Amino acid sequence: MGSAAVDGSLANEKAPETVGVGRYVEMEQDGGANTTKSRLSGLLWHGGSAYDAWFSCASNQVAQVLLTLPYSFSQLGMLSGILFQLFYGLMGSWTAYLISILYVEYRTRKEREKVEFRNHVIQWFEVLDGLLGRHWRNVGLAFNCTFLLFGSVIQLIACASNIYYINDKLDKRTWTYIFGACCATTVFIPSFHNYRIWSFLGLVMTTYTAWYLAVASLIHGQVDGVKHSGPTKMVLYFTGTTNILYTFGGHAVTVEIMHAMWRPQKFKAIYLMATLYVLTLTLPSAASVYWAFGDALLTHSNALALMPRTAWRDAAVVLMLIHQFITFGFACTPLYFVWEKLIGLHDCRSLCKRAAARLPVVVPIWFLAIIFPFFGPINSAVGSLLVSFTVYIIPALAHMITFRSAHARENAVEPPPRFVGRWTGAFVVNVFVVAWVLVVGFGFGGWASMTNFVHQIDTFGLFTKCYQCPAPPLASPNATWPPFPATPFNATAAGAGLAPAPTPSPGHFSGHHHRHHSHGL
Repeated sequence: MGSAAVDGSLANEKAPETVGVGRYVEMEQDGGANTTKSRLSGLLWHGGSAYDAWFSCASNQVAQVLLTLPYSFSQLGMLSGILFQLFYGLMGSWTAYLISILYVEYRTRKEREKVEFRNHVIQWFEVLDGLLGRHWRNVGLAFNCTFLLFGSVIQLIACASNIYYINDKLDKRTWTYIFGACCATTVFIPSFHNYRIWSFLGLVMTTYTAWYLAVASLIHGQVDGVKHSGPTKMVLYFTGTTNILYTFGGHAVTVEIMHAMWRPQKFKAIYLMATLYVLTLTLPSAASVYWAFGDALLTHSNALALMPRTAWRDAAVVLMLIHQFITFGFACTPLYFVWEKLIGLHDCRSLCKRAAARLPVVVPIWFLAIIFPFFGPINSAVGSLLVSFTVYIIPALAHMITFRSAHARENAVEPPPRFVGRWTGAFVVNVFVVAWVLVVGFGFGGWASMTNFVHQIDTFGLFTKCYQCPAPPLASPNATWPPFPATPFNATAAGAGLAPAPTPSPGHFSGHHHRHHSHGL
């Protein structure tokens, strides 16, 4: 019954020109279907194939986190870093598969009831609502929206962190203001159906950056006195694991990507194939950078900070900036949909009205990026507290509960594959995923990442102007200074600002003090 039901219920999405049940109608003008302009628009703008879904998954998964994985390797050590990437890559692919199965199950049931989604994008919380009820919907909505909110915040922080290595005349907070305005333009992209060219370019850009990091590190060689002491502390170890958990937890937008496909039933193995490609980028780059710079990465959460300034490095920075803009759109678009549904504009065909209505979603993202500019540590905090539930625990539990009865299993649209042991094997894997992520990811990871996060707040403070920026050179104690004019505004040297700022306590993390950071090599 499985494949026949899927093919029958979703057969109406055979080609891009079909506007049938389940097809989201984009905001565009009708007519001119055979013109050159329309064909070009279809090539660059309208993507719904399996290839488009693969590019979207891979591009979304390997965004700015590529630059923080060497930092995680310095916390974990080389062997643990490699093993955790492989382990969480497989686990993420499994839960993405579960989400895709639940989506197809929900959509097939609704289409049997003659429900149409002509002007509606199905989202994860609606799948939970249709299969398990409103309480699951509310929990899923809360976790998913909060995760995507902070996922967008992280992309904005990454933009400011990266551009600073090209132009340090402006501090990172100012760059955050600028890129917040730039990223707000994503309100004009209707849905994931319209990310075809952006997904392709994003993955090309990330591929270049990954191999630049790997090759540049190998050519540079190991720095003098390099040390590879990780893991040294349990707090740092579990902080590193949660950053990798976050890396392979980018499938919070799986349902939206599937809904943009012409044949969503083809999605089953797409995320796994995307993960395999991502591993060819993350493993060589993280391992090479850690081999070359070792423990120096403990105080440089952005790997680009340690790279010698060359045209190749500047190109990597610019490409990552563009890709982070794209990934900001990936993370924010589902939030736009939720907001549109809340205010009743989701089925509006006017691009301008919907774009204007979406703008309030960007404001809190902008504000949070200014409050918490801790590039690197914030990834781990989000990974342990939000990703652990959003894309690991909740999908595994939902799959078990949805198919807990024999009747549900017998009528399932897509039963588990034979190589995992059908229903019994799937149940065992799901129980393991829930237990592992709950204890290691949320428990130990939450403790470690929040300890590290609080340390960043204690060291740098909220609203810090330039996180992990090099301190200005201090004056020599033997330097002679010209006398100050006798004005009431500079009666003392301290009042004139010559006295160095007080040094914050280094706390129990010796590697995170911002006055020990260097700008490069």
